[in-house]
Order: sequence, then C-alpha cells, then structure tokens
Amino acid sequence: MKLDILHQPDSAIAKIDMAPMEELIAQAGAMVAMSSHMEVNTTLRQGKGGGVLGGLKRMLAGESLFLSSFRSGSSPAEIYLAPKLMGDILPYQLSGTDLVIQATGYLACTPGVDIDLGFQGIKSIFSGESIFWLTASGSGLVLLSAFGSIYEVQVDGEYIVDTGHIVAFEKQLSFTITKPGTSWLGAFLGGEGFVCKFQGKGRLFCQTHNPGAFGRLVGSKLPPR
Repeated sequence: MKLDILHQPDSAIAKIDMAPMEELIAQAGAMVAMSSHMEVNTTLRQGKGGGVLGGLKRMLAGESLFLSSFRSGSSPAEIYLAPKLMGDILPYQLSGTDLVIQATGYLACTPGVDIDLGFQGIKSIFSGESIFWLTASGSGLVLLSAFGSIYEVQVDGEYIVDTGHIVAFEKQLSFTITKPGTSWLGAFLGGEGFVCKFQGKGRLFCQTHNPGAFGRLVGSKLPPR
C-alpha cells in the first residue's frame, strides 16, 4: 500500500495505491474517487469496537454508524479519500501505543487497527467538546484529519491546548480540563474558554482551526430556520 497526501494543508486529499488483496477501512462518506473494480462494502466492523454496539458507540462520538470497507480484489487499485471539512491529513503508524482521537479526527485505517469508543469522563463535559473520543489500538496505519493544518507537539512534562484544537494524542498522556489563566472570569471574558492540560511524555496532534468556533461564527450569520 502506497500513500500520497496531496494539496496539503488546506485541502488535503489522500491518494492510496493498493496492491492486490489489500483492504482499507474508512469513515462513511470519505471516498472521493476509486478504481472501478474496487470491492466496496458497508460494515459495522466486527471484533473489538465492531458490531452494532460498536457502531452505536461511534455515533455517540459524532461519527457514522457504519464504516466503509474497500478491497482491491485480484488487481492493483487506487482510491482517493478526503475529510468532510477543509483541512489536513496526517498518517500515524500505530504500534504498541493506543491513540485517542477527537470525534471528527478519524478518517481511515488499515484492518489491523481497532477503533473503539473511549469515555473521557465528566471533565470533558465542561470543555464544550465531545465527552466521547475514539481510541485506536492494535497495529497499522491510521489517517487523521483536521480542520486546517495539523502540527505535532512532543510533550515532555506539561502542555496546554485549547480543547477545540485537539486532533489526537497518545494514550500515555493524561489530561485535565482547566482554565487558561488564574481567573475563571477572565478566561470567559477573554473568549478563551477551557483548555486541556496534558501531562506525561508522548505525542500530541493539534489543528490550526477550531470547528466549534467556526460553526458558531457561521451559524450566527445565517437566517433563523
């Protein structure tokens, strides 16, 4: 399987060349174009994170109930995948370390990766973001998507990120929801809201734009329904 990410970072699209008998699992609706002989199936994905329960749990995280399975069959094939929002795509090689993914950050993965739902606790309710985040485990390639560009932070100690700018982080990092400064009133008046304070050592992936803030801005300009 050969991966090329084109038109980064604002309008990224993933071109994937698949050898015969290879498979790719993607978020429903992610396919843009593909070879005509590609075998396509809609699946709830069996195994860990699969089945009806797994699909319903993904819905709680803001994802689709179903996933799409693409198989190249007996001949090489190509497929193009793109996220729903304009932004970047980042490949992450999963091997021994689980990855926690924000609700809209999952695009696709290879079959050896299990996608399950992780409850991030009551602390996430107060962040204004989803309290259910996806957890990727196993081994293989995961494609992350973002609103805007993705950048990586190597955390070693403590690091603070606005909750709306988190794409994914390695699970050995712990986090708490807190205010960005010393005053709760100052945080709200300044428009900063809540932040995640990460602790430990691991990789953190952030996006340059906040989908929630963008939605609120655009929504305020639309006529009432």
